Amino acid sequence: VDAAGMVRLMTDNLGELDRLLGDDLKERARFRPGSPSDALPYHVLIVDGGHVPQDSQLGSDAIQGVTVIDLSGSTSAVEEASTLRMEVQPDGLFMIKLDHAGKEHKTRLGDPDKLDFMRMEGLARQLSPLRASNSTGGDVEDVLSINTTLTDLLGIGDPTRLDPSVTWRPRAGRNRLRVPIGLGADGRVVELDIKESAQGGMGPHGLVIGATGSGKSELLRTLVLGLAVTHSSEILNFVLVDFKGGATFLGLDSLTHVSAVITNLEDELPLVDRMHDALHGEMVRRQELLRAAGNYASLRDYERAREQGADLDPLPTLFVVLDEFSELLSAKPEFIELFVMIGRLGRSLGVHLLLASQRLEEGRLRGLDTHLSYRIGLRTFSAMESRVVLGVADAYELPSAPGNGYLKFDTTGMTRFKAAYVSGSYQSDNRHSGGAAQAGVRQVIEYGPAHVPLPAVPQTQAAQADPDAEPEGGSSGTSLLDIVVERLRGQGPAAHRIWLPPLGESPTLAHLLPPLSVTPELGLSTPGWDGRGRLAAVIGIIDKPFEQRRDPHWLDLSGAAGHVGVAGGTQSGKSTVLRTLITSMALTHTPREIQFYCLDFGGGTLAALEGLPHVGSVANRLDADRVRRTVAELSTILQQRERDFAASGVDSIATYRRRIADGSLQGDGWGDVFLVIDGWLTVRQEFENLEAVITDLAARGLGYGIHVVAATNKWSEFRPGIRDLFGTRIEFKLGDAYESEISRKASLAVPEGVPGRGLTREGMHFLSALPRIDGLRGSDDLAEGVRALVDVVKDSWQGPVAPPVRLLPDLLPAQSLPGHEQTGSNRIAIGIDEATLSPVMLDFEADPHFIVFGDTECGKSNVLKLIMEGVVARKTPKEAMMIVIDYRRALLDTAVTDHRIGYAASSTAATELVQEIRSALLKRLPPADLTPEQLRDRSWWQGSDLYIVVDDYDLVATSNNPLQPLAELLPQARDIGLHLVIARQSGGANRAMYDHAVQRLKEMGSPALIMSGNREEGQLFGNVRPQPLPPGRGFHVDRKFGARLIQTAYRDDS
Repeated sequence: VDAAGMVRLMTDNLGELDRLLGDDLKERARFRPGSPSDALPYHVLIVDGGHVPQDSQLGSDAIQGVTVIDLSGSTSAVEEASTLRMEVQPDGLFMIKLDHAGKEHKTRLGDPDKLDFMRMEGLARQLSPLRASNSTGGDVEDVLSINTTLTDLLGIGDPTRLDPSVTWRPRAGRNRLRVPIGLGADGRVVELDIKESAQGGMGPHGLVIGATGSGKSELLRTLVLGLAVTHSSEILNFVLVDFKGGATFLGLDSLTHVSAVITNLEDELPLVDRMHDALHGEMVRRQELLRAAGNYASLRDYERAREQGADLDPLPTLFVVLDEFSELLSAKPEFIELFVMIGRLGRSLGVHLLLASQRLEEGRLRGLDTHLSYRIGLRTFSAMESRVVLGVADAYELPSAPGNGYLKFDTTGMTRFKAAYVSGSYQSDNRHSGGAAQAGVRQVIEYGPAHVPLPAVPQTQAAQADPDAEPEGGSSGTSLLDIVVERLRGQGPAAHRIWLPPLGESPTLAHLLPPLSVTPELGLSTPGWDGRGRLAAVIGIIDKPFEQRRDPHWLDLSGAAGHVGVAGGTQSGKSTVLRTLITSMALTHTPREIQFYCLDFGGGTLAALEGLPHVGSVANRLDADRVRRTVAELSTILQQRERDFAASGVDSIATYRRRIADGSLQGDGWGDVFLVIDGWLTVRQEFENLEAVITDLAARGLGYGIHVVAATNKWSEFRPGIRDLFGTRIEFKLGDAYESEISRKASLAVPEGVPGRGLTREGMHFLSALPRIDGLRGSDDLAEGVRALVDVVKDSWQGPVAPPVRLLPDLLPAQSLPGHEQTGSNRIAIGIDEATLSPVMLDFEADPHFIVFGDTECGKSNVLKLIMEGVVARKTPKEAMMIVIDYRRALLDTAVTDHRIGYAASSTAATELVQEIRSALLKRLPPADLTPEQLRDRSWWQGSDLYIVVDDYDLVATSNNPLQPLAELLPQARDIGLHLVIARQSGGANRAMYDHAVQRLKEMGSPALIMSGNREEGQLFGNVRPQPLPPGRGFHVDRKFGARLIQTAYRDDS
């Protein structure tokens, strides 16, 4: 090597060349026409002047494997039998032969070919990949052992200078979708043409089978890269699928041709269904596009119309390459139906399919094999697999070297080839230049035979040389694929994306809602947005792989879908989506338009929303009073609206909203009211009496603007009565997919451990949004994000907020109850109802008896005092008299008037009093000859009604119960003016149900008040169990209203 490059193979003395090649020439035989060539290198010697010694072996002998081209006639001594003589004249090219007499005979061969330099270079490039055929019976493996790069086949030269504008020039129809993949046994380039056969191609769909190490993955990379180099992304796009791993198409995803790279499906089988939807959706999209553009029958017709000037967007051919498809079909056998559809319709829609695998079982391609028009068999694991692919066992007998294979595309036979490669390290073209020449600026040295010395390297450059740098011309460490892809990066229009990545990071409300701003009328909201005020909430994004897009997940709650059911396992995202729903609506509605009342049984996350002006109340499991009052408040709103709608002529909630908006109706202070329950199972387990009430709200409420939103761990925790009312359903990851109410198959595809991933009612996957608008997207500090949202909404709203839940007071003064002027003479107010906060009355005319159960100091005696004083206030002694049985003397100072005719503080006194009054009451029993009018008017006896008030009945009802004689008179109490009012401890109340008097009261349906007690006592009156309650609080049970929680009034003795 010198400054001009490699030493020139030139000499001015043929004898010197004899000496240099002496050992090589000794091994060669004399040339004999037709004899096979040796394995030694072939030499071509061009003699154009110079010294030719008489004894030169090259100048005088015909040697096997050596061709001498003599331009000067210096070697004329060579025998005629081994010499071809040609004469070039201006008018022609002639071949000269001598006859037996030594006379010359000229035969015209043709005209001299005058090629210019560019054409000569082009011809050389076309000939460069060709290899001489071995017609003499030599070993074919010599040709097929050559490793060829893709750039060699394409004649690109230096790939670092690849220019897509050149390689993407319009191609003739014959060369469209045609690309070289390797060399054949005859040295010719083997090409794969994926056009349909009607256009001269091998067909649109094919198959590649190759065992491990056969070069299958490399062949796929070479094929894809070759098509990308020769076709622009406006003409051809790819979908590259690798079921296992993902190394096959690594590095190709940055090509603008690539619509999708889908890898590692084996570990994420749910993505297979998503890929199915994406490919199927692309087929449908192309059908609809061709139809909408002009009812074109095929992509070819569409392209022809574009060529003729039609204003149509490019529609590239889509080449789907799927590696390890056999594994895919083993995991998802139903996928074969999509392959068959592509095989049947892909030709006309421009969707081509190439399936590749290591193995192929017979029968695996049922229905698809007829659509696979070309097949490539690399080395297979067995002869049977080769026969399945190619019809013969030849692929099993291929050499172990990667890249050897057969191409079969018609019935005429197979083509043996050695595939080119693209993954090897790139070898630069200047690898033979001197290392010293790398320093500084290169000089152009005139080419010539003389030795050109290397220039001296300046000391400074030598000192700066990197001793670890790889010599120029060696491996760069960068593959040919990487270099070519880098040259193609960003070139051409980006392919239509048919595959979006799986749902990953949760969006926020700031990303999903229109721009937010503050106005005096709306607060922080979306002014100017045409959807503002519509009863809808955005809660996330929906994945639509079939339609190749993602849409915001809006819930329309204005109609039949106004109730929302949410189900999902622990930590699946239920509480978060409830907060998202509430805050989403709070940012698009004012507190006049919507109000939320929350029961937070799911961990306390809803408590952070209590500061929103739209939220009227948040109650947790421990705040039982607020829980009950919340439900009662909504029941009151529903009942009031039923009356108001009828009175105002409002026929629907839509009319109500419209009239409220235009000011023609004042309304009741509420808009659409939402009851939000996080943890439905707690309702069933700890507030079972509320379940029926909430179910009734859901059944009747939508028509009056009452909505129920409930979340639970699984759908079966909702009873059918309310589950069927959820028009909107959100399902997160369930503990058992078979419990899905939407789709068991789709539920299995919801990933584990990804909070927020779930299914819509239509079975589409979605990802819930995070309730924050602070510009951050993480969930680790979500509490701070929610707090910031609540603060900014609260600070920006200056109007009225959602009405709070009114609670029963802990202390209700007796003076606050209506007096006898409002209630009448037969009704006594003892407290207020939790549901309506209205007075609760005892009507002794309708129900003559009353019983109270409760623990010590719960307020039993106070209730008896209210009743006694109520009787005194409403009736004269001639109308009502009282007998008091009070062993503990708690009522001693109560109603000490002429109304009280007896007071017993012991069993003896009580027995005497009862005996006396029993005799009097027996006389009041109606005789047999009374008329109906007399019975109705109670005119057969005269006198006052008798009220027997018994405190601590558990002390009275011993073995010698003094009230026992009156038990038989209790059923006729209304006719004889008898009223029994008793109070007893709730402890042991279950046994007391067998007491004769108590049993009679229960059978008669007498009203009862069940105050604080132990639940273990079981159901007492009206199926109500005692439970711990504040003083004065209890469940009032009667036949008209059922069980109602009330707060009894407190009588201040001071």
